[in-house]
Amino acid sequence: MELNGIVLSPDPRLRQECAPIEEITPEIERLVEKMKEDMFENGGCGLAAPQVGELIQLAIVDTDYSDESDYDPYVLINPVIVEQSDNLVPYSEGCLSIPGINCEIKRPDHVVVEAFNLDGDLMRYEASGDLMCVCLQHEIDHLHGMTMFERLSPMQRVHALRAYQEALDRGAKPGDTE
Repeated sequence: MELNGIVLSPDPRLRQECAPIEEITPEIERLVEKMKEDMFENGGCGLAAPQVGELIQLAIVDTDYSDESDYDPYVLINPVIVEQSDNLVPYSEGCLSIPGINCEIKRPDHVVVEAFNLDGDLMRYEASGDLMCVCLQHEIDHLHGMTMFERLSPMQRVHALRAYQEALDRGAKPGDTE
């Protein structure tokens, strides 16, 4: 199911491993522009290609924009976490593909990510203890078929799935949080 251009859980596309991008084509560039529009229109801070139905390793992230004038997401092509801390910290996460709820997820509090940009340059992003750190990990999870539900314990997952169904029943749409 899709809403506002966003694939919603439990769509099977969200649980699939995404293919690496071999070449940056005009189609990839157009997809990035569409993803930027979809993320902004839905008030997100990150969006992965499977969330718009494309099973390729592409994500965008912008965690500190306040309006359209300063909105300029990083483009992450074939991103890889090359370093991460052993220190796990909880963070309340939302997801455009799982509207209406937040889940407390424990993740490393420091990551270093390498990815290509649209110019084909290898970029390095480092983040510690903030939304950028969480968002990088969250979007990379999407590229490997993991949603935030898979990061929960079985009991937490049962509660989160129930809350998600209740949110959908109330009409939750991408960008809605608890």
